[in-house]
Amino acid sequence: MTAAWGAGLRLAVGTLTVFPVRPVDVNRTVAGWAMLFAPLAGLLLAVASGILLGGLLAVGTSPLLAAVLTLGLLTVLTRGLHLDGLADLADGLGSARPAEQAVDIMRRSDIGPFGVLSLIFTVAIQAAALSHIAALGTVTVAGALGGAVISGRLAVTWTCRRGVPAGRAEGLGAMVAESVSARGAGTVVVLVLLGCSMVGALATTVGTTPVGTVWMSVVLPLASLGGLATAEALRRHAVRRLGGITGDVLGAVCEVATTATLVLSAVLLSWIP
Repeated sequence: MTAAWGAGLRLAVGTLTVFPVRPVDVNRTVAGWAMLFAPLAGLLLAVASGILLGGLLAVGTSPLLAAVLTLGLLTVLTRGLHLDGLADLADGLGSARPAEQAVDIMRRSDIGPFGVLSLIFTVAIQAAALSHIAALGTVTVAGALGGAVISGRLAVTWTCRRGVPAGRAEGLGAMVAESVSARGAGTVVVLVLLGCSMVGALATTVGTTPVGTVWMSVVLPLASLGGLATAEALRRHAVRRLGGITGDVLGAVCEVATTATLVLSAVLLSWIP
């Protein structure tokens, strides 16, 4: 068991980030552990991107430029894997073709108009939300970014739970589909929401923000939950159209959850008097 979860953690980091890990012999059990550990891989990304974002803001960089550069770092640290999945899924679903033809479109190396537009709007929305939250303080925006990045990987865990079939007989989706028990997925969701609450409280303790500790403790987990719900809606639509999940679907739900969490954080924080 210990060897399996250790291998799963390495697989999660090696698959979802560019950070080097020792090679892993992949099997169904290891894949399940990897998907459970996906939010931990997100934590590594959150720390790295949060340090850059905070550093840029500290030296006087404009919030928008700091947000764009931070998103660029995240793209590098993930090899653009999730954005690529989002673009491929947008092309497949946007084609309005039957499931088999839509999956074939998603497997092509080129990118169509739906994919291009999905990337433009997603990155633009993420940058706008980050720059908006930055007005509340460096620690606050770093916390919101961390919550969003981790929530994106939480959506991957949730999507790989039992009862969600694979859309193909091969590929990443086939390996990880239904590899996480419902209890395991639910436990990870609760832990991430509790972590977001703690980060929200910490942001008001060590940072400067007009938002109270209680509010921040509520806003970040609510935003995370909303991001997960948005990703789940996309997952349901993808399964209806494609018959199941693929690696591209996993990348898409990750980016959608991240984006929705950032937007909800920005909106909810704006509503607080």
